[in-house]
Amino acid sequence: MVLRLLAEVRSGGRQLAPALDRALRELEAREARAFVTDLAYGTLRHARLLEAALAPRLAAPEQLPDRVRLVLLAGAFERLVRGTPAHAAVHAWVEVVKRGPPKERRLAGLVNAVLRRVDPHDLPSPPGTASLPPWLFARFEAALGPAAAERAAAGMLRPEPLWLSASDPAAAAQRLRDEGAEVAEGPLPGSLRVRAPRPLATLAAYREGLVQPQNPASLAVVRACGDVAGRRVIDLCSGRGVKAVALAAAGADVTSVERDPSKLRAAAANAERLGVRLEQLAWDLRTPPPLAPAPLVLLDAPCSGTGTLRGHPEIALRLTPEAVERLRELQAQLLTSALACLAPGGRLVYAVCALTAEEGPEQVEALLAAHGALRPLAAELPLSPTVAAGPGRFVLPEEGLDGFYVAVLERSA
Repeated sequence: MVLRLLAEVRSGGRQLAPALDRALRELEAREARAFVTDLAYGTLRHARLLEAALAPRLAAPEQLPDRVRLVLLAGAFERLVRGTPAHAAVHAWVEVVKRGPPKERRLAGLVNAVLRRVDPHDLPSPPGTASLPPWLFARFEAALGPAAAERAAAGMLRPEPLWLSASDPAAAAQRLRDEGAEVAEGPLPGSLRVRAPRPLATLAAYREGLVQPQNPASLAVVRACGDVAGRRVIDLCSGRGVKAVALAAAGADVTSVERDPSKLRAAAANAERLGVRLEQLAWDLRTPPPLAPAPLVLLDAPCSGTGTLRGHPEIALRLTPEAVERLRELQAQLLTSALACLAPGGRLVYAVCALTAEEGPEQVEALLAAHGALRPLAAELPLSPTVAAGPGRFVLPEEGLDGFYVAVLERSA
């Protein structure tokens, strides 16, 4: 199963999260599900480090069958990162090779020798620097500074807990505990760190609308909008509506604008589960939508996702500098549409789950230079650690947080 997942992501262009979700339906035991999840995510997060550790012990790794290369990566992850004893990890992966096609079986001895000889000292250091393509780490350094860039990259190599948000965290926590979950307070009021006994969707706390999966950094973007009770809010590029339902639960009158109708349908179903109301509009925001200006506009723009490599490790395998530039151009168009939605005296909250200067501070600085009626406000992000950057702040992806850039702008009356 793990090799199939790794092949689908590395060679087949699939995203790991949905592929893994489908695969886990075949497993009932919690321990088996946890092992497959850790092995799949861990191997992909550490892929560049593992390849570097294996390279000195392989004469021509590019000539090996793809499946054998994946066995070596997964086996090296078990040995070097998980700390699985050699006799257990090596035997298991050698047996996998022996059960493969004839051209792979003859390589069982090679796999055995390589996995027995790899050593933690073979891993490059520092790990964050080596876990990313050099061009991408250079972007992190330019945006965050060298020390924070290394912390961010290293932080995304570590797993995150199940983060949930709740309008009534005490009631949600008790319901979860009644079902056997371990629950602790998250870093923000309303956020919960959870270890669930079975898949979230099967828990009553989820079915009854008490909780919503949401990283605290995403919840912090909502909190940056301030007191929204009784206010009209336009949520642009709303996706599946995670922030929209949080705004609605806080008392806002929310209009969600999203180009993809399937995402709007998912958001509507989620809003119904949570018992909140959303207005929705399907619209391509490269042009302004036909909406009356609102006092508060949230634009969580499409971006490189480089602050979410922990949960989406495939991004580091595929992202290119050219793709970042195309996204920067799109974000500039979307910001123009966002301004068309913003009433005089209103506030615009701009966010991206990216750790590049082009998509964050440089984007906002260009907007401020072009529009004299805008001024930056302090982005209230009650999370740690954060890094000031131009008109906003970066949330660093440590302690299970996603990385975000958030800026708050006010239009003169």
